[in-house]
Amino acid sequence: MPSTMTNGQRFVLAAVCAVAVSTIYAIQPVLASAGSDLGLAGPALGRLVAAGQLGYFAGLVLLVPLGDVFDRRRLIVGHLLLTGTGAAITSLAPGAATAGAGLALAGLFAVVVQITVAYVAATSPAGERGRNIGTVTSGVVLGILGVRLLAGVLGDSLGWRAVYAVLAALCLALALLAHVTLHPDTRPARARYRDVLAGAGRLVATDRLLLGRGLIAFFLFASFGTLWSGLALPLGAAPWHFGTAVIGLFGLAGLIGAVAAARAGVWADAGRAQAVTGWSLALLAVSWALTARTAPSLWPLITGVVLLDFAVQAVHVSNQHLLTAAHPERSSTVIGAYMAFYSLGSALGATTTTWAYAAAGWQASCLLGAAYALAALAVWAAARRLPDRPGPGPLHDVGKGLAR
Repeated sequence: MPSTMTNGQRFVLAAVCAVAVSTIYAIQPVLASAGSDLGLAGPALGRLVAAGQLGYFAGLVLLVPLGDVFDRRRLIVGHLLLTGTGAAITSLAPGAATAGAGLALAGLFAVVVQITVAYVAATSPAGERGRNIGTVTSGVVLGILGVRLLAGVLGDSLGWRAVYAVLAALCLALALLAHVTLHPDTRPARARYRDVLAGAGRLVATDRLLLGRGLIAFFLFASFGTLWSGLALPLGAAPWHFGTAVIGLFGLAGLIGAVAAARAGVWADAGRAQAVTGWSLALLAVSWALTARTAPSLWPLITGVVLLDFAVQAVHVSNQHLLTAAHPERSSTVIGAYMAFYSLGSALGATTTTWAYAAAGWQASCLLGAAYALAALAVWAAARRLPDRPGPGPLHDVGKGLAR
């Protein structure tokens, strides 16, 4: 029987998520200096960002399902060590090719985040599952936003390589802590890896709940990526002209919202995940009206950032709670499939925000982010209106799953 998780175990698991996901996003704040050091410029800089993202997507497909085959505690320890190895290679890389390989390796095994979420879902009592998922996944947003501050400070003082050296050391320390503090994830029987992969494909194609929540995640994280991949552009331009370290401080505003949303897990345990999804997506859309205001004061933008990150984390926790509750026997597989939607949405937001900014400025980027939020809300609202009975068309299947 699952046992109550201690605060110390929650802390370790949240830290695993924060540090692992940081290895993917740490390159963004120091991209210019890394490119200069490695002999890359212009469009070629995108290769460094793409290396980690491509590795991460491959890990979602190939490695996360291993959690339904092997002891997840051992996977957490092993994946952390390999993530740290990738970060160390990046830190010591003599050239761009080696740095790209290190980033790809770190990204590949950074899917330890999803193994960790599946471990939490599998080892938590039913009445605590949402609370524990909410606490642990707050580490993901902590890592994505906090590493911007860390990279800004270390990048300006010690150079971009120091950022990855620190992350490598943290991965090693957390691997040791996870081995000591976490309980083994024992199961009476395990499926074969080949069968798990085949089942994942069938799940994506046929499961209504996964398809619906995946679509919401796709648009949700497209909106999130629009903000955090594009925010440095208006802050670095007139009238502010902020440097990397100051821009990194804006991550603190996002952290406030993300940490506050940990409460969403408690709401999900109380059966309110559906309602939380709806009003959080509405809040996400509204937040962009504030985020678009960058002058004469930055307080509206800061308020918008807090609201946006609160809404994103609340929906993300609700999604994962519903999916792991519906598929307790294959939580790793369903989380990996769900996060593939997340990854694609994040990539879409990161790509389109720079295009929109170049075309018509920050206002255009904000309109784009709001459009993604409204698209997610539309998926949720359409599902609420559809009857809970068989009917033609894929939208009905999505809606029926969301109505669960």
